Order: sequence, then C-alpha cells, then structure tokens
Amino acid sequence: MGSIAGNEQKPHLVFVPYPAQGHITPMIKLAKLLHQKGFFITFVNTEFNHRRLLKSLGPSALDGLPGFHFTTIPDGLPPSDADATQDVPSLCVSTTTTCLEPFCELLSRLSSPTSDGSPPVSCIVSDGVMSFTLKAAERFGLPEVLFWTPSACGFLAYTHYKNLVEKGYTPLKDASQVTNGYLDTTIDWIEGMKDIRLRDIPSFIRTTDRNDIMLNFFIQETEAAKRGKALIINTFDALEQDSLDALSSVLPPIYTLGPLQLMTKRVQDQNLNAIGSSLWKEDTECIKWLDTKEPDSVLYVNFGSITTVTAQQLTEFAWGLANSKKQFLWIIRPDLVAGDSATLPEEFVTETKDRSLLAKWGAQEQILNHPAVGGFLTHSGWNSTIETIGAGKPVICWPFFAEQQTNCRYSCVEWGNGLEIDNNVKRDEVEALVRELIDGEKGKSIKNKALDWKKKAEEATAPGGSSYLNLDKLINEVLLH
Repeated sequence: MGSIAGNEQKPHLVFVPYPAQGHITPMIKLAKLLHQKGFFITFVNTEFNHRRLLKSLGPSALDGLPGFHFTTIPDGLPPSDADATQDVPSLCVSTTTTCLEPFCELLSRLSSPTSDGSPPVSCIVSDGVMSFTLKAAERFGLPEVLFWTPSACGFLAYTHYKNLVEKGYTPLKDASQVTNGYLDTTIDWIEGMKDIRLRDIPSFIRTTDRNDIMLNFFIQETEAAKRGKALIINTFDALEQDSLDALSSVLPPIYTLGPLQLMTKRVQDQNLNAIGSSLWKEDTECIKWLDTKEPDSVLYVNFGSITTVTAQQLTEFAWGLANSKKQFLWIIRPDLVAGDSATLPEEFVTETKDRSLLAKWGAQEQILNHPAVGGFLTHSGWNSTIETIGAGKPVICWPFFAEQQTNCRYSCVEWGNGLEIDNNVKRDEVEALVRELIDGEKGKSIKNKALDWKKKAEEATAPGGSSYLNLDKLINEVLLH
C-alpha cells in the first residue's frame, strides 16, 4: 500500500465521529490506517466522551502522537458524569442544532498558523450522521468524506425511510401494528434487498408519530449523504454486493474498507496501536479466564454499548444460559437494565459460578478471536457483526434497535452464519439455541458458513483484495485530489 512521501507537507484530516461507542471505534481504526499512510489527524470527540475516555483508558491516553491529535467540541446537552451512552434521540437533536458553530470555531483555530507546525486542514472525515459538518465544509471550502458506520444493508434501508413514509408504511396507524403481524409485510420494491420485511427495516419506522425524532433524523441524514465527496463503509464487497450496487446508483463514490479490524492488523506502529477507543474500562480477567478453556467451548454474550433490557429479560437470558449447561462469558454493563442496576438471581450466580465469568466490559476483538470462544450471543450491532465475521464465529442474534434488525436478518438468512432469538425472550428458547450453536447439527453448518466468511474477509483485506485496494483508491482519488 502506498503512502505520502516524507518531504511533502502532510495532508490534515479532521475526524468527527457521532458521540457513541459504536461510532468512535471504527473511526479510530480508520484514523490509524490513514495516519500510518502519512496523514496528519485531528480526532474530535465531544467533551463528555473525552472525559469518559480519559476515565477508562488513563490520564495520558489522549495525549496523542506526533501528527495524531485529540480535541473536543461540546455536544450541547446538560453536563453529566454518567458512565453510560447519552440518550440517542436527545443527542441527535443536539448535534444537529448546536454543534455547527463550535465545530466552525475549531476549524478556524486549526486553519490558523500554529507554533506546533500542524498543517492546514485539507479534508473533513465525518460520521454520516453528523451532517452539520457538511455545512462547515461548505463554509470553509473543504472537501468532506462521510463514513457511514452501519452495514451497507442497514444504510440502504435507511435511505428508503422517505419512500416508506410517502408510500404509507410508516408512521404506523396505531401501536398494535408492532405485534399484530403488520411488520411481516414484505417490501418488494427496494432495489438490492430481496424478500425484506418491514420488521427487517431499521426499527425507527415503528412509530405512530410522523414527527418522531429518529424517523426524521435518518431522512435528513441520508439525504445529506448526497453532498459528500465520497462515502466509506466498514464492509467488504463480497459480503454486501447487492446493497452496495443499489447505494452506488444514487450516491457519491463508495469505498468499502472493511473489516477495519483486519485492515488495522497491518498498522506497524506500536504507539499508534496503543491508542484505545473504549468508553468503559476493559476487564483484563476475560482473556485470562478464556485461556483456561477448551477450544470452541465458551459462548460469549454481549449486548453492546446502548442496548438496555428489562429485569425480566435479564432473568430469562440468565436461566437460559444456566440451563444450557454450557460455559459462558457474559458482559453486563452497569447500565444494561433500563432504570436499574443489573442484578442477577443469586441462585443463578451460585449455580453457574464454575462455568461462567461475568464482567462489566471486555476487549471484544480479542475475546472473539480467542480459540475458546465457540459462538456469540449478540445484539447484532454492526461493529459486533463485522468483528464476528472477521473472527469466523457463528452468532445468536437478539436485535434491539436501529439497523440491528436488518443485520440480524442478513446474518440468519442471507449470510447463513446466525440463529435468531425471538424479541420476547424465553429461557427455554435461549437454552435450545445455545445448545444448538455449540453442539448441534445446525450449529455445525453455521460454523462452517462463518469460517467461509472469515476467509472472504481475509481475502478482501489482504494485498490485492478489494478493501486493501480501496484504501489506496480513497487516498489517491479523494483525499489527495
């Protein structure tokens, strides 16, 4: 892979992730890849998340490196010290309405001659759902590349929100349509998505309110995507070709650079590799515990950074895992149970203590790639999905919201590497699916499919592969042009 010659002034990229874990993680990976290629990076977190990163990673974690700086803008929400993701609709309103001027002030400072010799800003690389940055780019005469962090299939579904409203599929006539079978309606007119049902479309259409914040936010942000100079998606061509073809027909050039966790394996600089992105402190016991287990014997359970469950759902999952008699590593965030602390039944803890580990947070990529892990019970967020594909592990999907429903559908139907749990979770079903995944015939078949996808992911990111070549194309056709 080529890089910028040493005697040239470095081009300066300003990265702006949406302020949530699932967005910061892939943006940091991309920033590392481009820094290694010779770009000067300024990475812009919100003040709230900057404090959380310092708390989880340590006081010097965001000192950066030569040519890789961290800075902040306010998110416009009331001050908070909570160790949890902020309310998503509130964040979407706030970033849209309050972040433009602070970001423009930051760009002005970065554009002024500085004593530290940082080069003038040459391009903005923004999260696809932070489209206020496009207004700033237009004001400063800068090109902007948009990084859409969902799957291509999820992004494609979002781009049809406007059509779903116009054709009368959403908003719902009343709340009963969520449960009465209406969501099983097949949508046969979305190019690139075959046999897709309303229930597989990102969940924000499940509203009865035409003024719903999230419904309108995605109509606004997908429309803004047309104004980017190029788009980046953390996927690879072989995985999502139909969705990518459909998107490419209506949007600026798309560069698939995934799985990013495989691409960043080529980053040689240990200091660069050491830059972390976890908003929660990672428990180091997870890997030590897995080291004591047999290959493919442990189920990893993690519902991501935003999902919340009810106390009843937590209990059903717990007894399903216990009754399966399998070993499991379960990540239970302090804020996992809505409005409550995550308290498990004492009998469950006693019964499973010899074959389970419960942790608050863990190094997910390392866990997924551990030989002891035989499968993943997941919320089907895109980072978790693409990391699992890169690790060649099968999944049990329990989608919570957003495009997790779409990812679940693709995992279980299109890609064949997953099994789905009903939204109304019951312990018997959890037990049966865990046993099937670890030991069953269907489990064997989806494990083989998972390994096939891992091979294809490795081919895409190896020298000469589609994602490998796309990184050079992005640099030469867009970032240096």
